[in-house]
Amino acid sequence: MNKKCFKLVLLGDTSVGKSSIVSRQVKGEFIQFQEPTIGAAFITNDVMVNQEKVQLQIWDTAGQERYKSLAPMYYRDASSAIVVYDITDYDTYIGAKKWVEELKIKTGKCFIILVGNKCDLHNRRCVSLEEASSYTSENGLTFFETSAKDAKNITELFEKIAIELDSNSINCNSINIKIKKLDVSKDREYCMTPSGSFKMNKCC
Repeated sequence: MNKKCFKLVLLGDTSVGKSSIVSRQVKGEFIQFQEPTIGAAFITNDVMVNQEKVQLQIWDTAGQERYKSLAPMYYRDASSAIVVYDITDYDTYIGAKKWVEELKIKTGKCFIILVGNKCDLHNRRCVSLEEASSYTSENGLTFFETSAKDAKNITELFEKIAIELDSNSINCNSINIKIKKLDVSKDREYCMTPSGSFKMNKCC
């Protein structure tokens, strides 16, 4: 029996903690000072749903302005998108809402989750829980506040995605076939070329 697999992309401004969220989920670790992602990093993660494994094929995109033009190549055909902002930086929240609007316009049945990260820094909060909850409710989004540092809601976030995608059977086996051509035994950084092929991050 083939394992179900789904393409998941992370979007958001630089330094909001996208890579830290992935690292906490996949490796169970938090690195205080992460090197900025170049282009995008790819890694897979298996989540158990109804005693069966669901594979999430995760594309962690760079948040720097110079890489934003590449984003459509990464979120194309994505089954789900995690849009991340930093609760201590209101500008990143505004940026996250722009990503949500772009995804709504350019993707079809993509399951979008808005994530306010760094909730361990509650004493420096600039985006209220009420404001973000109201926005997601009005726009039909799923919302989580997480802390990659403390691991708060990280497991719950990925379980919610896997359950939602599995229940709607938005399978991306075609994406899996393409990725199998790469050496992805370890998490690596790739860039997608205009032709749709992939190269290591030196192409960025």
